Amino acid sequence: MRGAGSHDSEVPVVELCGITKRFGDITACEQVDLTLHRGRIHGILGENGAGKSTLMKGLIGLVLPDAGLIRVNGQICAIHDPLIAAELGIAMVHQHFSLVEHLTVWENVALGESGRLNSTEVRRSIEEIVDLYGLEVDYDAQVGELSVGLRQRVEIIKCLCRDPDVLVLDEPTSVLTPDESAELFSTLREVVAEKGSAVGLVSHKLDEVLSVTDEITVMRDGRVVASMLTEQVEAGHLAKAMVGREVALSSLSQGSEEPESFKRVFKQQASPLRVGVAGVVDTPVLQLEGVTGRGRGQAMPLNNLSLELYAGEIVGVAGVAGSGQRTLADLLSSLVSLDAGRVLVNGTEVLAGKPGAMAKAGVAVISEDRHDSGVVLEMSVAENLFMSTPHRVARCGVINQAQAHRIAREMINEFSISCSGPEAPMWSLSGGSRQRVVLARELAASPDVLVAAQPTGGLDVGAIEYIIECFQQAVTTGMAVLWISSDLEEILSLSQRMLVMAEGRIVGEMSKAEASLEALSELMDGGSQR
Repeated sequence: MRGAGSHDSEVPVVELCGITKRFGDITACEQVDLTLHRGRIHGILGENGAGKSTLMKGLIGLVLPDAGLIRVNGQICAIHDPLIAAELGIAMVHQHFSLVEHLTVWENVALGESGRLNSTEVRRSIEEIVDLYGLEVDYDAQVGELSVGLRQRVEIIKCLCRDPDVLVLDEPTSVLTPDESAELFSTLREVVAEKGSAVGLVSHKLDEVLSVTDEITVMRDGRVVASMLTEQVEAGHLAKAMVGREVALSSLSQGSEEPESFKRVFKQQASPLRVGVAGVVDTPVLQLEGVTGRGRGQAMPLNNLSLELYAGEIVGVAGVAGSGQRTLADLLSSLVSLDAGRVLVNGTEVLAGKPGAMAKAGVAVISEDRHDSGVVLEMSVAENLFMSTPHRVARCGVINQAQAHRIAREMINEFSISCSGPEAPMWSLSGGSRQRVVLARELAASPDVLVAAQPTGGLDVGAIEYIIECFQQAVTTGMAVLWISSDLEEILSLSQRMLVMAEGRIVGEMSKAEASLEALSELMDGGSQR
């Protein structure tokens, strides 16, 4: 089946025609047309839940369209499963990796191959890809020991070893650092230049789509709303097409050939430090004193870390990947214990590592990995909404289903959660809607401290705007927010104070007036302000 039809460069390698897919009452894709050409990177842009991933899953046989057809090299093809897609030369790197952590890199690359396994041949194939594209990786390393960026590199190597004509990447930078993202885009350009492959880049990020693609298709609510050449479009027009309204974006850099990563514009926090609803507050609501403790797995341990958080303020914690931010969030989630130091909430010491202790003390956490530890995908939206506050809908351990559904519907409406209703399974929701469920659940507990770990990661412009507004409203009630992020522009725009982590400790602190991208970057590289 591979290579069927003409390979004339004028013939699109893939044509999706009138693709429609429904899941119950929800229409994920409706009459969608999309064309991929050899030697070009095509961006498929849209908000979370726009139908982008569903469309691409239809291309590789993971989802069967209800209507429409697919042409590969000019011939109509029925792609019923990923094996057929692979035979046709179509490969996909999924947003959530399909690697086996306990196997080595080369063993993961070999998974799915038919016939007798030859480890020497697999290693040789990996070496060829590494040499051609510069994707350095230790093929004997266990995948579970690799960073997220290296794991994605393994996924790409796994696809490239199968010599695809079409490579689709679904939200590839949602878990990557800026440097890792830049390396990925460099690799994509090389794949296009060396092989003449067609690349489909599924994303909600305007800056990366503008910087790396040749063509762009914009989806909204399951439909294509715009298609254009990248060189002919501006960021503002793309943002409006994505969300259906004007979106405030900072101006692009003047005179540069490629746009800089432009900032998402947040409402500037003008209130003075340490001011809540009751005025100036001198006692910290959250205090960490000389905290030292090991992280989970390969995560950076905490090393004599101290910080204070006051009611009514947003404090940003910046740091590169592996600086200890994840372990800090785990500590405040009661997932790890301490070797030294102590944690105080409202002046009272809390036993770190004791399940539920932090939550009981008034600390709520929005997990960095909302797909795995933030929600239970097999449970309903309503069940996820009441995990932190079961007392709202239960008496003597018995849930009042009518009351639960009524309150869940109110929360779904209040937080604009896109789903079919309270009984919708969490797995059916987009990433943005899952994050809204987590936010609604944690705010419903009325915590004194809200810890947000990479809260906008993988979200689109509209979802980010909404999340930011919720946090800004929360601090006006006296809630304290600890905003943990690797996005410096985000931290600068939102935070009243900024802390910088490196090697498991706080290496610097700045007020909004003192802070700048350059100063924060210098501290993240190991400098010290204190």
